[in-house]
Amino acid sequence: MTVGALHHVEVWVPDLGAAMHSWGWLLGKLGWTPYQEWPAGRSWRLGPTYLVFEESPALSGRHHDRLAPGLNHLAFHAGSPAAVDQLVAEAPAYGWQLLFPDRHPYAGGPDTYAAYLANGHGYEIELVASANPPG
Repeated sequence: MTVGALHHVEVWVPDLGAAMHSWGWLLGKLGWTPYQEWPAGRSWRLGPTYLVFEESPALSGRHHDRLAPGLNHLAFHAGSPAAVDQLVAEAPAYGWQLLFPDRHPYAGGPDTYAAYLANGHGYEIELVASANPPG
């Protein structure tokens, strides 16, 4: 392993079932595979990195605010611009809505083709297209 590389990220969610509907769909589409499962949580793995989603009994609140101090969003490589467009088209069925639709797909600037989505619990993701996606 590379020293300093990301090992895992743990995200506490207010509703594990709803999180599995939105995050499970997204991660599956991006090539992540189910990794661990327990009554209050699930994880997905891609290579050596994994993402954990847990409905912890220690939650201090039931809503994530991406505009407050803390995590704003997670950004994922999502393949070609056409792949990003396909994810955007499918996302509403899984609880995601497009942010910044008036600037999509260049909300991040003229040199970045990306989609910004938020789910019903306030979590934001960025799906970034590769300029030269593999194969």
